[in-house]
Amino acid sequence: MHTPIHSQPGDIDPGPWLLRLEHVSKRFGGVQALDDIAFNVRPGEVLCLAGENGCGKSTLIKTVSGVHAPEPGAVMQWDGQDMLGIDPARARELGIQVIWQDLALFPEMSVAENIAFERNLGRRPRLVKTAAMRAQAAEILDSLGVNIDLDARVASLSIANRQLVAIARALIANARLVFMDEPTASLSRHETEALIDIVRRLSAQGIAVVFVSHRLAEVLDICSRVTVLRDGCYVGTYSTEGMTQSRLTELMTGRQFDYRTRPAPTGDGEPRLSVRGLTRQGEYRDIDLDIRPGEIVGLTGRLGAGRTELALSLFGMRRPERGQILLDGRPLRMTSNRDAIRAGIAYVSEDRLSLGLVQQQAIADNIAITVLGRLLNRAGLLSPRRQTGLVADWIRRLKVKVGSPQDPVSSLSGGNQQRIVLAKWLATEPRLLILDSPTVGVDVGARAGIFEIVAELAAQGMAILLISDETPEVYFNADRVLHMRDGRLVESFIPAHTELERIEEAVHA
Repeated sequence: MHTPIHSQPGDIDPGPWLLRLEHVSKRFGGVQALDDIAFNVRPGEVLCLAGENGCGKSTLIKTVSGVHAPEPGAVMQWDGQDMLGIDPARARELGIQVIWQDLALFPEMSVAENIAFERNLGRRPRLVKTAAMRAQAAEILDSLGVNIDLDARVASLSIANRQLVAIARALIANARLVFMDEPTASLSRHETEALIDIVRRLSAQGIAVVFVSHRLAEVLDICSRVTVLRDGCYVGTYSTEGMTQSRLTELMTGRQFDYRTRPAPTGDGEPRLSVRGLTRQGEYRDIDLDIRPGEIVGLTGRLGAGRTELALSLFGMRRPERGQILLDGRPLRMTSNRDAIRAGIAYVSEDRLSLGLVQQQAIADNIAITVLGRLLNRAGLLSPRRQTGLVADWIRRLKVKVGSPQDPVSSLSGGNQQRIVLAKWLATEPRLLILDSPTVGVDVGARAGIFEIVAELAAQGMAILLISDETPEVYFNADRVLHMRDGRLVESFIPAHTELERIEEAVHA
């Protein structure tokens, strides 16, 4: 049993607190978003705020940053002084900065302009001193030990460098406490390690960092303590020393998960997918790959290994220069993803926000968009009855938690959004399903639910290619794991016969 450092609001560790919250509650109409929360942060501390989607993490952050006012009876102190009643501007003056997952940067402005934007705001219009702005931005980036072109448009930067620009913008505003909301959700392992080094540098400078992440391994690596919320309630604050991912998962969800590898594959049956000598210059080369009906093949590797590029070729979106793709023994000649869909191939992209879903459209429309031709009536018009039946069936089968199918898909949690992406592609009745990082930005409980669905699909005979840079994901959910490096498949592992550490060492060597 992992004992919380303090498990009840009011039971406070001795020592200087930068931020101290007690008895913080927040209600929105009939919804109790926060219920008697305790939350405390020391200067220079790296602390994790953990919990499933919808547990109250965002509401708590918005309360600390002045967006929401807590219910009467709350205690909120900053450096020992009362901070109740602050607004966002006052929170920033105190040094409280929030870097949300979408980063809230100006894509068409330069790096320097984004970093120094807030410092150059004022009550009266004035000319911007470009040289001073560049100097300020350069100084902050130098303090982080990174080199980014100050004149580059933010839109042209990688996700990792945009993250650094957002951190620099927080620091230029004299941040003393920085909340990072899912900062590594879209980063590779290498980029994540670089960001963690930056976080450690901030900590050494006395800046407190609150890390919100669904990647539990990195949470346990970088944070000294973890505060857990569940269903808007305070579960406890725990030392990460000796804490395990399985125990933290149990604290977050109230459930125990059985982490076991799948049985070793028998290798029986003809392949559903066969790839021979597939090559696309500069992306991947000489790929030989077989996936049988009912088999889940995991594909992992570091950034730039060529995993997504290979997946896009299998989905008809990047034509290979040589080699052969066969589905059920028949050669495929694909010029677009439409050819792949007609052949029975479905692809769940790693970027569900921009490529997987139309965020402002209804849940029902997102599910039906891939099979509109099957939903037309004799007049060639969309049949509301057929669409309603299709949507209701997939919501039921995938256990999607929705209010109304007509609600925008953006109203759903990350886990339920991903189920909608799955429903959209499963509606095409594919024979091969390609899942590219299907749990990005999805909490641990929802991840388990998604992989339960994947296992059920395999049991029904679907062939599945599961791509992830998180080695444990493919280890516990695939029959075989393929290691890709520099565009080539270099090793194959059977999880049932291999230790996880052996695969991780190979991937990150």
